[in-house]
Amino acid sequence: MILIIYAHPYPHHSHANRCMIEQAMTLPGVEVRSLYQLYPDFDIDIAAEQAALTRADLVIWQHPMQWYGVPPLLKLWIDKVLSHGWAYGKGGAALQKKSLMWAVTTGGGEHHFTLGDRPGFDTLAQPLQATALYCGMYWLPPFVIHNAFVCDDETLTRRASAYQQRLRDWQETQRG
Repeated sequence: MILIIYAHPYPHHSHANRCMIEQAMTLPGVEVRSLYQLYPDFDIDIAAEQAALTRADLVIWQHPMQWYGVPPLLKLWIDKVLSHGWAYGKGGAALQKKSLMWAVTTGGGEHHFTLGDRPGFDTLAQPLQATALYCGMYWLPPFVIHNAFVCDDETLTRRASAYQQRLRDWQETQRG
C-alpha cells in the first residue's frame, strides 16, 4: 500500500498538488491522509497515524515547500508520530524496511536553490532523508515540481502523470 501524507495548508488553492493527488488516486492501493483537513487544530491522532503507517509499504511526504522547509503541521506530525520506541530507538522498528519518498512542489525555479554556502536542492532533502534512514526506512529519490505557481495546465498534467508513473513503477517492482 502507498500512503501519501499530504500536508498543504491551503489544499483548495493548490493546482499542482491537486493534480498530483488526483493522478496518484487512480492507482490501486493508494491512501491519502490530508493532514490539514484531518487536523485543522493541530491535534494529531497519533494512534490513527501510526496505524496508517503500519499498513503502508511506501510512505510519501507530499507538500509545498514553505520557506525552504516543510509546512508546520507536517513537522509536528513527524515529531509526534515518529515516536521513540515506535519508529526508532529501543523497540522502535515499526518503519524498518518501508520506503519513503519526498514529493514536493516549489513556487520558484531551481535557481532559488542556489543560495547560501551549500547550494542545491539536495541539501534541503537532507533532514528528511536522515529522518527516514534513522527510522530504518529506504530513502527513494524525491519527486519535485518547480515553478508550481506559474506552470501551465499542460505542464502540470505532464508532471502529475510522471508522478503517477513513479508510483506505478514502484508498485510493479514490489510485485516482481
